[in-house]
Amino acid sequence: MTLSPLMLNSALIVLGLYILRRYSIRKNRFPVPPGPRGLPFVGNVLDMPTSHEWLAITEWTKRWGDIIHVNVLGKHFVFLHSAEDAVALLDKRSSKYSDRPTLIMAGELVGWVASLGLTRYGDRFRESRRFFSRIIGSKSALRPFHELIETEIHKFLRRLIYTPENVHEHIRKTASGIIMKITYGYSVMEGKDPYVEIVDRAMENFSITTTLGAFLVDALPILRYIPSWVPGARFKKLAAVWRAETMAMAEMPFAMVKQQMREGTALPSYTKNLLETETLTPEKEDNIKWSAASMYGGGADTTVSTIYSFFLAMTMYPEIQQKAKEEIDRVVGKDRLPTFADRENLPYVEAVVNEVLRLSPVVPLGGFHRASQDDIYKGYFIPKDTVVIANIWALLRDPERYPDPSAFNPDRYLHPNPNRNPREFIFGFGRRICPGLNLADTSVFFTCAMVLATFDISKAVENGVIIEPSGEYTAGSISHPKEFKCSIKPRTSKASSLILAEFEQ
Repeated sequence: MTLSPLMLNSALIVLGLYILRRYSIRKNRFPVPPGPRGLPFVGNVLDMPTSHEWLAITEWTKRWGDIIHVNVLGKHFVFLHSAEDAVALLDKRSSKYSDRPTLIMAGELVGWVASLGLTRYGDRFRESRRFFSRIIGSKSALRPFHELIETEIHKFLRRLIYTPENVHEHIRKTASGIIMKITYGYSVMEGKDPYVEIVDRAMENFSITTTLGAFLVDALPILRYIPSWVPGARFKKLAAVWRAETMAMAEMPFAMVKQQMREGTALPSYTKNLLETETLTPEKEDNIKWSAASMYGGGADTTVSTIYSFFLAMTMYPEIQQKAKEEIDRVVGKDRLPTFADRENLPYVEAVVNEVLRLSPVVPLGGFHRASQDDIYKGYFIPKDTVVIANIWALLRDPERYPDPSAFNPDRYLHPNPNRNPREFIFGFGRRICPGLNLADTSVFFTCAMVLATFDISKAVENGVIIEPSGEYTAGSISHPKEFKCSIKPRTSKASSLILAEFEQ
């Protein structure tokens, strides 16, 4: 086979980078962390898992311990598998680990580079965080949205009465309804909604393109210059389609708010507030647009996964579901629905939600952190530009912190010496912690509490045969339960009446 000039140049660049990296590491008296040995020039390319990466990488700890290093075409990755190491580096040394690596496929080609999740650490990142902090950055800031959240959850309960078989679709519509209302002042339509559909597609693309090792162009950035008609450049055609969907997700609702503001019909929202109160420049307006898109895109998708995991858990563990219902009946009674004021009196329901979060982390490998300078940790050398990743899935199954880690056991949080709250890990670390964590936490808890108060969830039965959920999860950087069948019925006629009465009000 004759090598094209482009392929030859790519190979020479890889070779140069490999030699440079090897030299820079060898001249340091500290070794990089242990890991698979790898091959000359390509490193650990053949060792990298292609699906459900968090599971395969966790298996590596049996041989190489909790801190693992791999080299992929000259690019360094370090995986952390203990809470101690994740906190020590990503929290306590956040000044060194708050940057993001450049993701060519997701960022530059598909267009997510301006989103908060992929924004490099700097002025734009800090400004976006300030925007979030003003509107939803604390529990007190979120309080004005409590009524809105309750209203959307009541709509969700009503949908479940009429079409429980569409539970997954209803969860997505509810999560979108909450965030679209807060972000843009927009009420999601019943049935198909154009904004929900475009976000669904964009977030599916995001999950695919940010999956570790999914696209060679992330390891060999020069490939982004290959014309799309060249054989093997299918990723360029995909990127063009996906980029259009990314741009539509950010542009469409933002343009809607600006038009409504001109017409004097815009409702209060995150976007309207910022456009009215900030001193606008083209750069700031662009940042407002993308911070809003980040809130909607990221928040909706992750909330959907968690609530669907809750339905899966309640299907598989009826005795735990019953215990949670008994607490709600004791505290709330059967004549009203739970409210925000009830939360502190529902410790078992809180523990159930904690266990869902622990066993079903939405982003199993967390966010990618880039080392902005050389560092030494526990006698290991972490070179500048290393991508440092906390394996959240593994952290939350550490048997030292969570005895019998595979068991769904809410009681682990209710002992005098409770297991560590998984919320300390699932929302990220340091300056990269999820800015929408309060909104996500509130939405998830009250959806679960209201469902427990009003519905019975059990395994589906077809033709007299009980359908067992597989309990499997999708691959990708954002993981969801694979669709499953379950039975969802109002607990009593009184529960149905409460739901419908709340909706009519």
